[in-house]
Amino acid sequence: MKENRHYSLKELTHGLDVIVRGDSNCVITGVSSIHEAKAGHLTFLMNALYRKYLPSTQASAVILSEAEAANCPCTAVITCSPYSIYARMAAYFDQKKRPLPGIHPTASIGEHCEIGQDVSIGAHSVIGDHVSIGAGTVIGPACTLGDYVVIGEASCLDAHVTLYHLVVVGQRAHFSSGVVVGSDGFGFANDQGAWHKVPQLGTVVIGDDVAIGANTTIDRGAIGDTKIGDGVKLDNLIQVGHNVSIGAHTVIAGCTGISGSTKIGKHCMIGGATCFAGHLTICDHTIVTGMSSVTKSITEPGMYSSGIVGAVPSHEFRKQNARFYRLGKLMDRVKTLEKKMTQTIASPLPEGESHK
Repeated sequence: MKENRHYSLKELTHGLDVIVRGDSNCVITGVSSIHEAKAGHLTFLMNALYRKYLPSTQASAVILSEAEAANCPCTAVITCSPYSIYARMAAYFDQKKRPLPGIHPTASIGEHCEIGQDVSIGAHSVIGDHVSIGAGTVIGPACTLGDYVVIGEASCLDAHVTLYHLVVVGQRAHFSSGVVVGSDGFGFANDQGAWHKVPQLGTVVIGDDVAIGANTTIDRGAIGDTKIGDGVKLDNLIQVGHNVSIGAHTVIAGCTGISGSTKIGKHCMIGGATCFAGHLTICDHTIVTGMSSVTKSITEPGMYSSGIVGAVPSHEFRKQNARFYRLGKLMDRVKTLEKKMTQTIASPLPEGESHK
């Protein structure tokens, strides 16, 4: 049953760098989108596409910028970072309950493990030997931790997370259900037409404050380690190949595939379904738009895209695609014409005549 919660706006904004213009004592009972909000709801405005809903919103309070506040019909919570402030205020209404500390009777704990204070280990989880789990960490139901895994304090593994042997995870990590960290990378050597497995002898080292979405997989290194920096946020269904390095505070959207030994810098933003070839270097502060194919290293910060932008009718796509494959012949014709024009202009003419 959903728990009914209510707070005054003053409680929700306590300690935040905001200006409240209106009734700071109004009661907030939940959060909602700006066009669906009712009395008692808190909402926010950041995307200009939703500006049209502001004058008619029924919300009791809206988080927005100073520039938008003039058109706000209710109490305004003014900030230069509306989405960030919304995230902190909305956390008061999170219905997810934290498990109580303790080890479920059905969990299996290996030998020589170090389990910190206030750790929760859920039903049917299997913990290998020599595992270290920091204080306040939650291991959800049916998780599997291999031998010599290390997890820092205040981390959370949702149900069915698998960490292979020797994986190291920092503090305050959050792994959603189905995450697999430390499985073997895709390494095979060809010998006379047959493929032979190359041992994957490294591991995965993950920094502090990392969030990994559901069913994302991170392969262990072949020789060295796969590395995920502090503050990295990975969406659902991402494939991170062996020996990949992702710099601090980079965010990557869902269904992205990163081939082995690619190095992505700090503070990058990678759109969904982007593909990276292997052994690339992507510099800090790079933005790659969704569904791009990155086949070469990027050495200058900026925004990069590839492929067809947006969906078009199929007949239009086929027509443009056919034109694309004729570009080579067209270029040859243009070069031939340029050569003829150059020869014509360079050739002498009888006195009194000129090229037209």
